[in-house]
Amino acid sequence: MIIFKEAKNIHEYIQSKKESGLSIGFVPTMGALHKGHLSLINKSKSAETLTVCSIFVNPTQFNNPEDFQKYPITIEEDIRLLEMNGCDILFLPSYAEIYPHHFLAKNYELGKIETSLEGASRPGHFQGVCMVVEILLSIIDCDTLYLGQKDLQQCLIIKKLIELENIHAKLVISETIREENGLAMSSRNKRLTLEEQKKAGAIYQALNYIKQNIQPGTLDELKFHATNLVTENGIEKDYLEITNLDLIPIQNWDGIKKIVVLTAVTINGVRLIDNMILN
Repeated sequence: MIIFKEAKNIHEYIQSKKESGLSIGFVPTMGALHKGHLSLINKSKSAETLTVCSIFVNPTQFNNPEDFQKYPITIEEDIRLLEMNGCDILFLPSYAEIYPHHFLAKNYELGKIETSLEGASRPGHFQGVCMVVEILLSIIDCDTLYLGQKDLQQCLIIKKLIELENIHAKLVISETIREENGLAMSSRNKRLTLEEQKKAGAIYQALNYIKQNIQPGTLDELKFHATNLVTENGIEKDYLEITNLDLIPIQNWDGIKKIVVLTAVTINGVRLIDNMILN
């Protein structure tokens, strides 16, 4: 695996490979890698000639400074995992490589999806996500961008970014990889104790309860019971919403339209998100 730390060098290297007719898959991460990230690496490897991973903990997408400070950093272990899984290239930039002194922030017109769910709880979060993803995609001119469904709202935001900025990369969204108890794999899980991770299995139980019991009609009682499954385990709920595929909440379901349930919770100060397609 080749490790690049300078944007100019990796950009030139990738351009030379593209000119040779090679296809490039890209998996952007903030490190603290787990099997979910590695599944994206493997998906890229099965479809592309070269697979690139980036590790950069992006400060502009953290609306909570304490959350940024506590984000797990495991670079040596990350490099070992990427090498074991056959990643070809790792981009490991400094802050100055992504945000040089002459950098000017811009505002992205994302519409209502920016201010609902995660956006309502984390103002400015998705602007920061778009900022770093556009920069990374300008450096790493990939053919395909691989993301995980756990961050479904972020995936849809990035899909919109690609359309807004006329970025030619194709977006592939892969299924969420879970622990044995159903907890969605996340870098933030490293901040949980074993007991807290066990307790966090209630998040999946709540989503699964909705999937198994959803019926046409009003959804309030279903959400109420699912929420209780979470909160009775001492987990603090931020939101639990059933929405259409544009992530607009619905109160009544016609039994036909595609719908999804999304939730965000906090366990001992650690924020976790998850979702499940319901039909």
